[in-house]
Amino acid sequence: MPADYRKDHVMSEANSSHATELTSQYIAQVTGDLEHNVKEQERIGREIEALQEQLHALQNDHTVLVNMQQALGSANPAVEADTATAPSLPHQASAEPKQIKPKKAAAASTKRTESKKAAAKAPSAKAPTTATKPTLVDLIRGRLEQESEPRSAAEITTALTQAHPDRSVKTTVVRTTLEGLVAKSHAHRTKQGSSVFYTTAAASEPAAAEPQQEAVAG
Repeated sequence: MPADYRKDHVMSEANSSHATELTSQYIAQVTGDLEHNVKEQERIGREIEALQEQLHALQNDHTVLVNMQQALGSANPAVEADTATAPSLPHQASAEPKQIKPKKAAAASTKRTESKKAAAKAPSAKAPTTATKPTLVDLIRGRLEQESEPRSAAEITTALTQAHPDRSVKTTVVRTTLEGLVAKSHAHRTKQGSSVFYTTAAASEPAAAEPQQEAVAG
């Protein structure tokens, strides 16, 4: 047998065995991957079944809770209905109905009397709160009486804001109120340059109202 033929035969056998080994490796790897895939499918399937069971349980709980909520929501009217119909049961007795009606009438009259007293007390309770809170006109008039010198609208606004921090006092409102007092002869107005000052009016010397345009210019 020639030497070249033997070499070719040996190389072909080596290549064949190498291909067989690779094929065996691929088969083993594919088989392992296939088994792993099947196991993963089974595991995920079990998890899906468990989640479905949990979902089903939650749906059942939701139905039960909704029914309980509806039952509790309609429980109060049912109790009121039973309470309202309870006094009608003693009609089977012979002598008791005559005694029950006067009690109902007395209870109703008592409730009416109590409601009237409560309604009468409500305005009287609110009256002191409104009476004890002076108006802005009263505050401005009192401030003018306390001042010994003429004051401008801005100065009076500052003094009222410091004395009553809970109230919102604006200079424009104070100036308008002061002009109203001047018009009613409850205050005097004097002008020094471009500034306007106000003082309280004496009872014996009522001040005449000056034109409104002058106040706007001040």
